[in-house]
Amino acid sequence: MELADAVRGRRSATRLSDPGPSDEEVYELVTDAATGPDHGLLRPWRLVLVRGEARQTLGDAFAADLPDDDEAGRARAAAKPLRAPLLVSIICAPRDVPKVPPWEQLASAVAMAHNLALLLHDRGWGAMWRTGEPSRSAAVRDLLGVGPDEQLLGWLYVGTPAAVPAAERPALDIAEKVSVLGPDGVLSPLAGSLTAR
Repeated sequence: MELADAVRGRRSATRLSDPGPSDEEVYELVTDAATGPDHGLLRPWRLVLVRGEARQTLGDAFAADLPDDDEAGRARAAAKPLRAPLLVSIICAPRDVPKVPPWEQLASAVAMAHNLALLLHDRGWGAMWRTGEPSRSAAVRDLLGVGPDEQLLGWLYVGTPAAVPAAERPALDIAEKVSVLGPDGVLSPLAGSLTAR
């Protein structure tokens, strides 16, 4: 798959089933994903793979913060990790390096996770990055060994995607998002810069 095709074609896969990638394949893909931008080569992230019965253990932690009398809510929360055969827990693990502020380390962790999602897509796997309340849950953080200075960024739910057509993305007017700084210090829309040539 060409890189541009992978970027344009990637979608969050909401319906995932068995099988998922093996530990060996994940190891290989993470090795490649780790080549993203990383000031100081700190690798300020780590991953925890959750599959098989461990998904139910994680689901129980998802439900732990809900009131005991909310049986339906607890059941829904506990079932969430069962939506995919593999959950890749994404943890930003910043290091105390004055030259590399925390926001750069967070950006590096996000870049690695996005690279991983693209690489999974390129191999034919489906993935969806999910966050929400469980990523802030003390029970979940404890289960995954998330330290006090670390941030749980959610999970890549990974598996075999359902054969459904990719949804069309809404059009984006790039001119609203990209501007050009001229030598006079004036910002102008990218579209104007292109037509002036």
